[in-house]
Amino acid sequence: MKTKLLLLLFFPILPFLTCGQDIDEIIRKADEKMRGTSSQGEFTMIIQRPTWSREISMKNWTLGNEYSLVYISAPAKEKGQVFLKRQKEMWNWVPNIERMIKIPPSMMMQSWMGSDFTNDDLVRESSITRDYKKKLLGEETISGYNCFKAELIPHDDAPVVWGKIIMWVSKKDYHWLKAEYYDEDGQLVNTEIMSEVKWMDDREMPTRMEMVPADKPGQKTVMVFNKIKFNIKIDESFFSQQNMKKVK
Repeated sequence: MKTKLLLLLFFPILPFLTCGQDIDEIIRKADEKMRGTSSQGEFTMIIQRPTWSREISMKNWTLGNEYSLVYISAPAKEKGQVFLKRQKEMWNWVPNIERMIKIPPSMMMQSWMGSDFTNDDLVRESSITRDYKKKLLGEETISGYNCFKAELIPHDDAPVVWGKIIMWVSKKDYHWLKAEYYDEDGQLVNTEIMSEVKWMDDREMPTRMEMVPADKPGQKTVMVFNKIKFNIKIDESFFSQQNMKKVK
């Protein structure tokens, strides 16, 4: 989710911005805190519905914005499934049927693993630091944190699925705490809530993410970050279709 808004434009009405700091820098810092240059992590996804819930455990490796690999480790029914993002392409290895499936761009907004996250959420094909022009709307308090509130509108030629994003980032430590995702008609689709700020490896960051659809009462998906190591040594060759069949 991404051009430069100069502090000079806002300084007369928004004096709380630090000298030399603009909204692009704020969003970039929040985004980088969540990803690093590379990472390896373990996560639990909890899909909650009005009458049932289920958990999915997974491992994840990333390299920049271009490479991501997710291995499903539980439950037994889905164990061994692997999702790969390699630059502009996304693939799914299904070991039960020994089949490699290419996920086309037309399916980026489809539900991932039956959750409220989409395929695009998984691979983050779009980049908030590159594909959106940003505007600082003001400040609000979220979960006790004084936050910058920003509006992100996609560039005309950007490969994005959202018509608008409203994002809240804490003024202290640049924690990404909330985001609202709107369609092209300006209707709210999903609200993302980040919480439980803890130390993970070399940084303090939110470790719980909730995705709440606007039109489905009692429904949400929670992603819990169990552990993450950032800026690990990992090569592009790790993110291959061959490795999808071997990774554990």
